[in-house]
Parts: sequence; C-alpha cells; structure tokens
Amino acid sequence: MLSVAEAFARVRATARPLPSETVPLPQAVGRVLAATIVADRDFPPFSRVAMDGIAVAHASWAGGQTDFAIEHTQYAGAPAQPLQNAHAAIEVMTGAVLPPGTDVVVRYEDIQLENSRATIQIPPPGVPGVNIHRQAADRRRGDVLLRPGVRLGPAEVAVAATVGAAAITVVRAPRVAVVSTGDELVDLDELPLPHQIRRSNAYALQALFSQAGAQVSLFHLNDEFVVLRQGLAGILDTGFDAVVLSGAVSKGRADHLPGLLRELGAVEIFHEVNQRPGKPMWFGARATGPVVFGLPGNPVSTFLTACRYVRPWLRASQRPADAASAAVEGPAPAILTVDIEFKPQLTHFVPVRVEVDATGRCLATPLRVGGSGDLAGLLGATAFLELPPEPVRFAAGTVWPAWVL
Repeated sequence: MLSVAEAFARVRATARPLPSETVPLPQAVGRVLAATIVADRDFPPFSRVAMDGIAVAHASWAGGQTDFAIEHTQYAGAPAQPLQNAHAAIEVMTGAVLPPGTDVVVRYEDIQLENSRATIQIPPPGVPGVNIHRQAADRRRGDVLLRPGVRLGPAEVAVAATVGAAAITVVRAPRVAVVSTGDELVDLDELPLPHQIRRSNAYALQALFSQAGAQVSLFHLNDEFVVLRQGLAGILDTGFDAVVLSGAVSKGRADHLPGLLRELGAVEIFHEVNQRPGKPMWFGARATGPVVFGLPGNPVSTFLTACRYVRPWLRASQRPADAASAAVEGPAPAILTVDIEFKPQLTHFVPVRVEVDATGRCLATPLRVGGSGDLAGLLGATAFLELPPEPVRFAAGTVWPAWVL
C-alpha cells in the first residue's frame, strides 16, 4: 500500500500549468497572476505632503524665523504652486504636491494660525524633509511590483489599479466537477426519509475548491450501475480539469467506481493509501482528459483527503510555468498539546485547533471527532496534524506538520 508521501508525489506529478486569460481587474480577485506588473511611474509620482499644515523653506526656519505669512493654499489634486517668498509659507493638505521652494511641512498641531499668518511653536528639525513623502521613495518607474504566481488579494488589486491595469492576465481557473454518489443522499431542499441524509460533502468540497481558485460544478449520481456509467461518462467528456468523486471507491457491493473509471478510460495511478481517515482513496487520469480523485464518502475522510491531495493539486495547476519561485503549499510545524496514542500503523490525520501563544509558538490541540462520519466534529478545527505510522505514542510537546483547513 502506498505511503502518504508517495501518493502525494504521484498526485503532484500530474499537475500541469493551466493556460492564461485576460480578465477585467475587478474579476481578478483571488486569481493567480500570469504576467509581470511594473511601475509605470515613480511611487509616489511627486513629492507628497504627508500632513495637513504649512510648507516652508527649512533654511528660513532653521535661521530663526518662526512667523510666516501664508501666500496661498495647496490642495490635493491641484497643480503645484511654488513659494514666491522664501520667508513665507503655503498652507498644505495631506496628499498635495509639495510646493516648489519648500522642503519641510509643519503640522497644524505645531503652529498657531491666525489672520493668514502662522507661528511655529516647535524647534526646527536638523534636516529638511520632515512630513514629506519624497518622489520615488517607495518604488521607481520600471520597478517590478508583482510577479507571476502571486495570488491577487485586495493589496495586489490596488497596486494593479494604480498602474492602470484595467485588464490583467491571470491563470485560467481550474474547472472542477464535484460528483457525489449514493442512493441515501437527498438535496438541501428535500426532507430526508429515516434512511436518508442530505448531501453535505458536495457543498463542503465546492467551498474548499472555490477558496483555492477553482470554478466548481456539482453533480449527483445514484448507485445504479447504468445511471452511474452514463452520468460519469458525460462528466468525463465535458472538459473539466479535475473530477472529484465522493463515495463508492471502497470494496462494498455498490462501490462500482474503480472498475467503472477504468472502463471509461481513466488509468489508475493508485488505489488505497496507508492513511486514516481516507484509506480507500482512488486516483487516476485520462490520457486526454481530467485527473480523477475518488475520495471516500464519509464526511471527515472526504474533507481531509481533499485538503491533503486535491487542494495542493489545484494550487500547483495555477502556478505559471515561469513562476519557479512561487510558494508551494505545504504544512507548517505545530506543537502537540496533549499525548496521543494511535496503534494502527497508518499515517493519522488528526483534526486540531491551532492557536499561537504569547511566545509565538503554534500549539495544536486535538478535537474530539467521533470517527470519519462525524462531520460536526470538524467544527472548530483550523488544521489537521499528519502523524506518521510510528511511533504508537505521540507525546505532548513534540512537533508535527499541520495542514491548514
């Protein structure tokens, strides 16, 4: 049986960079940048007033002058009006162009302003430039601001907007089909009979994959073989990048998917992984079609294996080919807060709540989850620890990899 590391390596090996597309900037939030963005001018593009107050010539103030006549007011968004008299001042507003002839700004809090005259009530600084955001202090024209591989959040969108990127080149979002199976499942708006339950895995996976940047379509297929075969054949031929199945991959009488997938041209890459939960997981790919993840149907198994395998595949497929330095998704170290004993020689995925203490340590506290069917047991979980098959006992204070949920 495959180890988790080997199974993960085989999954990652199938991830190929998706093509790029150009979208309007407001639609780029959460997408992965596929082109370099450079500064089209200096940041800031002019020496900018950083405080409301008055602008004066430092030499006059440092020479002992504290009383200044106000020549005029310089507002943000108005063309620069120079200081005519080196012994006068200009009233200035935050964001305005620094008036030529001035080189220091004195805050309103530090002056007395009356009858168009300002009296400075603090000593002068040793050098000019106080309360001024100098031109090109942040970036220079032509500097690289954003590189391919960056996921675009609010700050990145703001930077793109300030250089005039009305349209932006991003990696195409992965197209994912999420397929739940099982006669026992009914949809959200249906009242389950005593032997039925509502579909939950599909919506959990849709939320998880959408957060990872995918476009997700939901399907449900019953366990009847003919219906399952017909429906799955259509989904595999629809142009999805990945098909994620929930349930029917184990060894029960109604678990038709492994054989059916092979019949439909999906080459099995592995079936069963040395892990709990999620041991029956199936993974394969069509030569000219999607990769296929067959996840176990129990909710905790479905969710944790999706986090461990499918989400990293989605992230990897969104890395541009030239983004060699882009971060690869992986676990972070966390300190176990209690002893855990786990006797089966399987890699153990343990839902935990991770908190940072006053010293900056990440502490992982296991949650009480009543088996792989306890969906509500995941409430409050922020990560899961990946514990190796050995040792049997994992002591409090030891450090283990934690995958963020």
